[in-house]
Amino acid sequence: MAASGTSIVSALVRLGLNLGYWGATSHASGVGLAKQADDLGYSVVWVAEAYGSDAATVLAWIAAQTTSVDIGSAVLQIPARTPAATAMTAATLDSLSGGRFRLGLGVSGPQVSEGWHGVRFASPLGRTREYVDIVRAALRRERLRYNGKHFQLPLPDGPGKALKLTIHPVREWLPVYLAAIGPRNLELTGEIADGWLPVFFSPEHAHSQFEHLRAGAERAGRSLDGFDIAPTVPLVPGSDWKVCADAVRPYAALYIGGMGSRERNFYNELACRMGFEAEAARIQQHYLAKEYEAAMAQVPLEFIDATSLLGPRERIAERMAALAEAGVTTLTVAPYLADADAATEALRTAVAALELSGVA
Repeated sequence: MAASGTSIVSALVRLGLNLGYWGATSHASGVGLAKQADDLGYSVVWVAEAYGSDAATVLAWIAAQTTSVDIGSAVLQIPARTPAATAMTAATLDSLSGGRFRLGLGVSGPQVSEGWHGVRFASPLGRTREYVDIVRAALRRERLRYNGKHFQLPLPDGPGKALKLTIHPVREWLPVYLAAIGPRNLELTGEIADGWLPVFFSPEHAHSQFEHLRAGAERAGRSLDGFDIAPTVPLVPGSDWKVCADAVRPYAALYIGGMGSRERNFYNELACRMGFEAEAARIQQHYLAKEYEAAMAQVPLEFIDATSLLGPRERIAERMAALAEAGVTTLTVAPYLADADAATEALRTAVAALELSGVA
C-alpha cells in the first residue's frame, strides 16, 4: 500500500480518484487532479483504457509526479496482453512507484476484444481465472508452467522453456481487483480477487451483488474481511442536484446504450437488473440509432441519483454514508466537470463531505 504520510482522509472509508480514459481531459488537468488527490490524502488514482491511450503508460507518468497516493488500473484489458506481459507491467509499475500499484483487470467486451485485439470473447470466466493464476505465479517469481484450457506455458510442441520474472517485485502480494458486473463474474471476483471495481453502484441495489461475492468467497474458504469494494461514482457538486445530474447523462447514455451490441451490453443488463428495463431499452434504441440527445433524455433521474454523488456537500455526505453502510471501502470519485478548477474544487468537496458523513 501507499507509504504513510499526512492525510486528512482516514482509513474507514478511503477516497479514490478515477481519471478515466487519458485524453478525455487535457494532459495538464489530469496530472493536476492526480497531484491534488495526492496532496489531499486520497488513497488511489485509477486510470482506464479502451482503444485509445493505454493505462500503464499514464500510470507511470502519474507515479513519477506523486509521492503517496496509490496508482491503479481500472482496468488493464485481459485480451490486450498475455498474463506474463501483465505481470511484467505490474511488477515494473510497483517498483517504479515504490509499492503503490493496484492491478485492476477486466475482460472488456466482445466488440473490443474481437474487433480491436483480435481475441475471441469466449469463456471469459475461465480465461479470467487462468489469467489471474498465471499473473500471480509470475509475480511470485515462479517458473511459469501452466496447463490450462485457455493458456499453456510453455507451449508443449516448441522450444519454449519455463521462465521466471527476472526483477523482484517490491511487495510479496500485489492486490488484484476485478471489474465484474454479472452474477457469475461477481462470484469469481469473490473467490479469487482482493477487490472489486463496480460500475453504476447503488446502495439500494447492492444486496444481490454482495450475495454473489460472498458465495464466491465461501467457495474459496474465505470471507470478505479485508476485501476492497471500490466503485467509481460520478461526482458533481452544486446547489441543485437535479441540474448536476445532467452532467452525468452523456456517460450513462453511452454505457447503457452504446457500450456493446444490441444483443450484448453488460451495462444495459445491469440497469435492467436494477429495475430500469423499459428505460434501458429506450436508451439503447435511441443510442444505436445515433439519436444521442434522445438517449440522454431517457436516462432516469432516479438511476443517475442512485449511482452518483450530486448536489450540495450535505447531500453528498448523506449518499457517502449510504455507500459506506452498503459496504464500500474505497469510494472512487469521478468529477464530471469540464473546468479543471471546478474539478479540483470537487475533490476538496468530497473530502469535506466524507468528514461530514461520519464514515471517515
